[in-house]
Amino acid sequence: MKTILIVDDEESIRLSLEGVLEDEGFRPVFAATGEGCLNMIREENPDLVLLDIWMPGIDGLETLQRAKATWPDLLIVMMSGHGTIETAVKALKLGAHDFIEKPLALEKVLVCIQNALRMGQLLEENRSLKERMARDYQMIGDSAAIRTLKEQIEVAAPTNGWVLISGENGTGKELVARAIHTYSHRQDKPFIEVNCAAIPEDLIESELFGHEKGAFTGATAQRKGKFDQANEGTLFLDEIGDMSLKTQAKVLRILQERKFERVGGNRTIEVDVRVIAATNKELDEEIRRGNFREDLFYRLNVLPFHVPPLRERREDIPSLAKHFLHYFCRQESREVKSLSSGALKILQNYPWPGNVRELKNLIERLVIMVPDTVIREDHLPANLAFRSHQSGNGSTRPFAALDASKFRDAREEFEKGFLLQKLEENDWNISRTAELIEIERSNLHRKIKSYGIELKK
Repeated sequence: MKTILIVDDEESIRLSLEGVLEDEGFRPVFAATGEGCLNMIREENPDLVLLDIWMPGIDGLETLQRAKATWPDLLIVMMSGHGTIETAVKALKLGAHDFIEKPLALEKVLVCIQNALRMGQLLEENRSLKERMARDYQMIGDSAAIRTLKEQIEVAAPTNGWVLISGENGTGKELVARAIHTYSHRQDKPFIEVNCAAIPEDLIESELFGHEKGAFTGATAQRKGKFDQANEGTLFLDEIGDMSLKTQAKVLRILQERKFERVGGNRTIEVDVRVIAATNKELDEEIRRGNFREDLFYRLNVLPFHVPPLRERREDIPSLAKHFLHYFCRQESREVKSLSSGALKILQNYPWPGNVRELKNLIERLVIMVPDTVIREDHLPANLAFRSHQSGNGSTRPFAALDASKFRDAREEFEKGFLLQKLEENDWNISRTAELIEIERSNLHRKIKSYGIELKK
């Protein structure tokens, strides 16, 4: 039952609203003055306040101002029999949700209450969603490298400086970008992500800048681009090292002039966007090869960040693994699982060529496939234990996780784990993987099929 506080010095108003609200299933409580209103808010924590403007003592507008200073999320609807447009505008500027004129039309009051409560519910859902996203995207770890990174984010986030994040695939560059946005003054504005490597060359201009109707075949309507969508917020250009020189030139122009035209259009659109770029490439080397513009590099590299690979912060692996275990157990509605000390030792010794992304994928697989609540060494893929032994201190027995009684079984299990690892390292690109491990593409296809490996998009 929703509690509604009615604040009015006229008893007749309070009584008429009491009956109507009780009939509608609300719980009405009352105050006759501004001071009484503030006391009742403390005691009752109402879901909504109906507040008269003209009252003895402190008036409704001052009461509104005081209430909003202490309870900024409280929904307050103002009421007045002497209302003017100027008064209504002032009330809304002070934080009122709505303004109702007297004499009160009870039907209109009920509609206003329902709309306000619905808005309150949406705001609460939005707040909960943001909190959940913040938990899911938080940077896990307490290693020296991660502590330094968090300190840099804390300093850089409140500024408008453009950021360039470098690091291997799977290290968490997007998390750094999101953290910078979250702690910036643009946090309530859009965070728009563009994967420059995933968009075909002939579509990236339309994706970034938008297009006008009829600009090309298939452009049946006007479409806003990512720069437009990110206005007043943050635009995250992931894998910017894969952007063509032609597109780099246009992006550089936008960064310098803060304006652009849509594809097929001639109207200049001005934007206020903070750009965060990320790359897994050595841009110095790409510049030397002629693949990346030096002027764009210096334009983006105002605040450089580097995300270390997981093998350089192994002390963070236990907390990362625990975080992913809880996350996927919640996602899959499973009982919370844990890792045995032996399994955890293997994870810490493994070199993680796929970085945090590889660890996350492995934990998801284990949560789904392992029925036990404790994940042991024998639940881990064979290649994990083998490479853990190679890169560790020798204390982990080779193939300790391999549960196979015959040489052929052991070989097949190792080969499957090896292929899974190489496919993950190469973003599931079959041609690239076949080239790197030096086998025919058709042969790799047959092995993938025979081992039942599911390719990820």
